[in-house]
Amino acid sequence: MTETGSRLNSLVRQTPPEADGHLDTLDGVRAVASFAVLVFHVASESGAAMRDGFGGALLSRGDVAVPIFFALSGLLLYRPYAASLLRGDAPVRTRAYLWKRAVRILPAYWLVVVTAMLIWSRDHLSDGWSWLTLLTLNQNYVTEPWWYGLGPKGLAQMWSLSVEVAFYILLPLLAAALAAFARHGGADVHRRARRLLAGLGVLATLSFGWMLLTYYPQYRPFLNSWPPRSAVFFAAGMALAVMLAWVHADPDENSPARRFRRAASASPGSWWLVAALAYAVAASPVTGTRFLGIDGIWSGLFELALYTVVALCLLVPATFPPPGDSLVKRLLANPVMSFLGRISYGVFLWQFAAIYLWYGFTEQQPFSGNFLANLVPITVMTLAMATLTYRYVERPARRLNHIVR
Repeated sequence: MTETGSRLNSLVRQTPPEADGHLDTLDGVRAVASFAVLVFHVASESGAAMRDGFGGALLSRGDVAVPIFFALSGLLLYRPYAASLLRGDAPVRTRAYLWKRAVRILPAYWLVVVTAMLIWSRDHLSDGWSWLTLLTLNQNYVTEPWWYGLGPKGLAQMWSLSVEVAFYILLPLLAAALAAFARHGGADVHRRARRLLAGLGVLATLSFGWMLLTYYPQYRPFLNSWPPRSAVFFAAGMALAVMLAWVHADPDENSPARRFRRAASASPGSWWLVAALAYAVAASPVTGTRFLGIDGIWSGLFELALYTVVALCLLVPATFPPPGDSLVKRLLANPVMSFLGRISYGVFLWQFAAIYLWYGFTEQQPFSGNFLANLVPITVMTLAMATLTYRYVERPARRLNHIVR
């Protein structure tokens, strides 16, 4: 074995990230995804994403950031369940888990809902049913809404948060079902891990079956924003959680999980290259017309598959980064990315409000204006609102975590 090969083998044998510890690199992925959504929405509103050419096509598929968020949630939230089953860690307490999710998500979200309704939907302030629907994140299930598009003005992006919250609620049940299926294979860690991955494979197929249901016997576009369509993205992240727990549950360096970790750590660029290529293919007509919904069953299926590849391949190097001061860590875990990751939820929440406030201030019409000239001030506004929300809403709300243990 060469000296370089020996050094590489020594590095990859170092202890991998803890299965239940904090991974700074994932904060960086969260930051990337949140700003990708912002760029996508500004490009859409300015009309840049509708222009002919490859640049416009790339901007038009920035919504791939949503599957990245979903996969990240699957990884982070299922990780303790997978560790409990494979490593024998303490079981997850459902009440505490749900309380922490509510404290994390709802206060800042409610603030944005109230703000957007007061500014742009004053005619519906006395509508108690609309308030109940929005505050409980059930807007996806209103098939004949009074608003146009995915939500009231300033809240259109919240459809994905509605899907997230559905996953939060269902996760304990999904985890229990997967655990029962895995335990049926005995106490062997390998068998349990493989059965978990098989169960997640079944969960992933739900998205493709749901796509068929969306189109047959007739097209029902509202089903595209219901949780089953996004099951494949959550399943991809949950599969990474299983691999991470499997690495720590089995010390054998020749186990499948540890071989996978070594391969992922040794070639992060390859994973990101595959993600970039899948994104480029998704920007082609194979996934349908830009912004006008999904053209047909085949474009919908291609979009699901390609977006899953992008999300998974982006996350793998961040989940299993090379040891030491690697390029992956320098890119994703530096202080700037850590800060942006912390405020990323606020960036997601406030971006449409910032877009419409800026367009109103400058008196621009939709689908007009310079993309970069709009992106800079809108980004500054969004960052300011997100930072204030993190400081005065999100952080204080998290202090309530101790109420339910």
